[in-house]
Amino acid sequence: MKEAKRLFDCLHYQLAHFPLPDMLAGKEGGAWRSWSSQEVADTSLHLSTGLHALGLGPGDWSAEGRHKIAIISKNRPEWMVADLAIQQLGAVVVPLYPNISEQELQFVLADAGVQLAFVNDQDLYRKLQAQQSRLPALKAIYTFERVPGAPHWTDLLQEPDAPTRSFLSQQAARISEEDLASILYTSGTTGNPKGVMLSHRNIMSDVEGCNPLVREVGIQGKRALSFLPLNHAFERVATYIYILNGTAIYYAESMETIGDNLREARPVIFTTVPRLLEKVYERIMAKGAELKGPKKWLFDWSIGLAKKFEINQHMGGSYQTQLALANKLVFSKWREALGGEVKAVIVGAAACPVKLQKIFTAARVVIMEGYGLTEAAPIISGNRYGEKNRKFGTVGPPLHNVEVRIALDGEVLCKGPMVMMGYYKRPDLTAGVISEGWLYTGDIGELIEGKFLKITDRKKEMFKTSGGKYVAPQAVEVKLQESRWIEQIMVVGPNRKYVGALIVPAFLLLKEWYADQGQEYPGDAAASRDPRVEALIKKAVIHLNEGLNPVEQVKQFTLLPGEWTVAAGELTPTLKLRRKVIAEHYQQEIDSMYLGS
Repeated sequence: MKEAKRLFDCLHYQLAHFPLPDMLAGKEGGAWRSWSSQEVADTSLHLSTGLHALGLGPGDWSAEGRHKIAIISKNRPEWMVADLAIQQLGAVVVPLYPNISEQELQFVLADAGVQLAFVNDQDLYRKLQAQQSRLPALKAIYTFERVPGAPHWTDLLQEPDAPTRSFLSQQAARISEEDLASILYTSGTTGNPKGVMLSHRNIMSDVEGCNPLVREVGIQGKRALSFLPLNHAFERVATYIYILNGTAIYYAESMETIGDNLREARPVIFTTVPRLLEKVYERIMAKGAELKGPKKWLFDWSIGLAKKFEINQHMGGSYQTQLALANKLVFSKWREALGGEVKAVIVGAAACPVKLQKIFTAARVVIMEGYGLTEAAPIISGNRYGEKNRKFGTVGPPLHNVEVRIALDGEVLCKGPMVMMGYYKRPDLTAGVISEGWLYTGDIGELIEGKFLKITDRKKEMFKTSGGKYVAPQAVEVKLQESRWIEQIMVVGPNRKYVGALIVPAFLLLKEWYADQGQEYPGDAAASRDPRVEALIKKAVIHLNEGLNPVEQVKQFTLLPGEWTVAAGELTPTLKLRRKVIAEHYQQEIDSMYLGS
């Protein structure tokens, strides 16, 4: 590890210690295409040479003077080859979500002064072309997929001659840990994105802090599946950990093919967000609902056992025997559906319902929930693979190189080498979140047993009812999402007499429910207006309210006819709620819950 101080050092570390025949792998024409460690090293050097020939590099070596290169693509081997090539050249990577809105795309490219962009396909190429006239700094756009009339990324590949090779080697040697490596624009829930400046030291210190957690799983010589967007700091750090540990990285084709890709790649580990884990669980439950007779009884019995699962406490011999049987007869099929090799799933970006953690962990797929934010490069704490350092309902102990303290108002503060350099060209915003080396996260939390960090809500999202009582909406939402009938939920009620909620039903499960009633599914909109569906969800809300304080309990709710989406601006690209947008879209429905109150 000490040999790897800068991001591109990770590749050379792998080459020196455990070169792989399949360092990176992606689907091409329906078949897996592997890139060896040596091929990745050679191709990234050839790409660096081509970029250098275009005059790109460290510029004047300052944060603003460095040349900026954007990557706007789905996960694929070429993404990481480009990342490594740009890093060792001394330029700065500006990664963006492929589904970014045109308004945000133009803002980011202009704000960063991006000079060249790599894009995934024809759609993104056309999207950028349409903006190019308004972006004077953007000189060229290259595609990863072949697009008629568009420059392909391989057009840049050049084998360096001896003088160029020597120059690039010397230039790479000049790049220090403190140099700016990447600007990650946070999608945010309001306003324009902010450019988080992360140095090699920021990201590599987070890699070093997380490495013991992941190594504990046993990943060397194994495979990982990657499908969370690589422009998200969470997946990027995971990638460099995999590289350092000699773990082959297989990229899922799309969100729709994850199930197939898991079975094909047979990974031991992958990272995800809770929403995707919930969808896996919902599909399992939907299939379970189709079972009949003894098989249905066995399925329900196994789920009931898993819901009681606890760690760090003895559950009794009888329970362990029953759970072993459930694992053999039922949960073994779950694991096979995940490829048969998965030992751990690292979950972040949002709160993961405890029910899900219990059920999957009981099924011998350990859920390791962590916590962080882009400004901390991004991981601050994480539950370990070993039970001693894992606790349901928390985001685990802080990393060994991160200091955490709780402010008087409950805000979580952190300090360490992973704290960002600052917001790009916004020292005013930087001063608002960093003071005396402490990063003010904006999250409210507490330390359980003086060891496990527990996040209760976003500071800005907490609200007061008209009775003056504080409500943390995220905690309520996570609790109510334990119901299989609730797909999405947003708690409302600032300055109102009681807490209400907008609820998107789990339409996939409702289709099965209608079938069980011997009825044809009427469609999502009609189902959301069905009094019987409302009664189903009301029963679940009343039951789950029992686990909440009286002031937090949801007294009224409205069912919505469709899911919130990124495209509609209601979710961030990491699937967080954009509360202000949702509230504006459904103001009439919110007001109707409080008529006469």
